[in-house]
Amino acid sequence: MKRVVLLILLVVFCSLEVMPAFAQEGDRILVAQQERRRTLFDLLFGEEKQATPQPPPVQQTQPRQATPAALPPPKPQIEKAQNATRLAVFGDSMAVDLAKALERFYAEDPNLVVISQGVGSSGFVRDDYFDWNATIREQIAGDSFDVAVVIIGVNDRQELKANGESLNSLTEPWTEIYQSRLNDFLGQLRAARKPVIWIGLPPMSRGEYSTAMSQISALQKMAAFSSGAEFLDIYDRFLGEDGKYSSYGPDVNGQNARMRKDDGIHFSAAGADKLAFYVSQSLRTFYRGGAVTLAVADPLAGTDAASMLRPPYQGLGQIRLLEVAGAVVPLSRAPQRAADLLVATPPVARAEAGAPFSIEQLMQAPVGRVDAFGVGVSPNAAPTASNMGR
Repeated sequence: MKRVVLLILLVVFCSLEVMPAFAQEGDRILVAQQERRRTLFDLLFGEEKQATPQPPPVQQTQPRQATPAALPPPKPQIEKAQNATRLAVFGDSMAVDLAKALERFYAEDPNLVVISQGVGSSGFVRDDYFDWNATIREQIAGDSFDVAVVIIGVNDRQELKANGESLNSLTEPWTEIYQSRLNDFLGQLRAARKPVIWIGLPPMSRGEYSTAMSQISALQKMAAFSSGAEFLDIYDRFLGEDGKYSSYGPDVNGQNARMRKDDGIHFSAAGADKLAFYVSQSLRTFYRGGAVTLAVADPLAGTDAASMLRPPYQGLGQIRLLEVAGAVVPLSRAPQRAADLLVATPPVARAEAGAPFSIEQLMQAPVGRVDAFGVGVSPNAAPTASNMGR
């Protein structure tokens, strides 16, 4: 009987699920791993070995290699023609940036080559540091360029030393000497019949400095017009919407971009490219994809008006007023005889013909007078009833 009870107890014990064990560690209660339920079949025939569970496979991901950003294809290198038009850019550090932009603009034009002649920190004031008038004389003598583009002046707001004196900037004596140097520079280019595009100065970030640059640019504009050069005024084209200085503005594609560098003076790459576009529009006056076809023409050459200041007129595709204005007669000159203004025949021929016109002949418009219209009477013709005034 005892054996039966023990066997029953053993079977019951083996069939019970082993409860999870608890252990206390400080304030925490640890729960042991729950065991599998053991049955009588396991007791009689042994437990089946459970396969050790394998951890789920970890998917090995290969790190993606960053694909380098595709750079824009470089512009094809076009070999310049042997007789390509030589465009020289003269000036200070702003000319250096402009020359690079013009090289980009005309990179695919085989008929135009850009020559950078910019010298940093130069100007027309410190000729002891760099003498632009002497330099342009050497360049003209060496025939090193066909068309000149000039942008200069950002270093010229300083004292000018002349005749042993130091003259404050933008005073009257300073202005006279500065204009004289500008006229000397442009006069050499004009005498050599070199087309010139002179670029005015843009607005600057500092107000006082910007005002001085505007005054210097006005002096350059007057000198450019007096010498027959093309003046490109860019001041308004680099202002903000409020009419003041702005570092940003539309680029050549119409997108808002940074136009100026952090110093508030020089152009950024986008600003220089925009300036190069404006220069290309003015350059079309002299250059149309080949050699320079239009040299500097002065319609007043040989007249008293040649040395006078030229009236200002500007704009893209501009028409020079002086080319259609005609000669200007000074007020101090004594007028010639009225008959010389009316009659096309020279005075000697009229003297040989005899006495001047009579009243009747004046009324009948003799031959040679501007109002004869081919039906006038001859001064030597005998008076008749048909040609006498009534």
